[in-house]
Amino acid sequence: MMVVVFTLLVTSAFSPVKTKKPEKEGIDFFHGSLTEAKAKAKKENKYIFIDCFTTWCGPCKKMSKTTFMDKEVGEYYNKNFICMKIDMENGEGLKVASNYGINAYPTYLFLDHKGDVKHKDLGFIDASRFIKVGETAMATKK
Repeated sequence: MMVVVFTLLVTSAFSPVKTKKPEKEGIDFFHGSLTEAKAKAKKENKYIFIDCFTTWCGPCKKMSKTTFMDKEVGEYYNKNFICMKIDMENGEGLKVASNYGINAYPTYLFLDHKGDVKHKDLGFIDASRFIKVGETAMATKK
């Protein structure tokens, strides 16, 4: 009995302490269809932000590694938009590219819950300017 108690004490004393993982910084992208995003946007009274990208696009990759990972960008975009990333050369992206005339990458679409374009921008944009892009899109709500 004493050996068991001693073993438990020693084991627990040297066990790694489990710490809560820090919340993810940057944009939290919605995983679902555009139709689902529209319903969510209507329910939450938000616009939809879509990162229209391709897998081979250098500036698209740079946005994903830098601007989209920025803490302030994440806070602003997560609060104000339903955020999506859609590959314009696969699946639903083929229809989105066709419907919205996307032919340069990356393109950023800001849509209302009906799917109407409220703002559009493109190219690599640093974090501070990207927040301004979001603010410009939000100004169309007023």
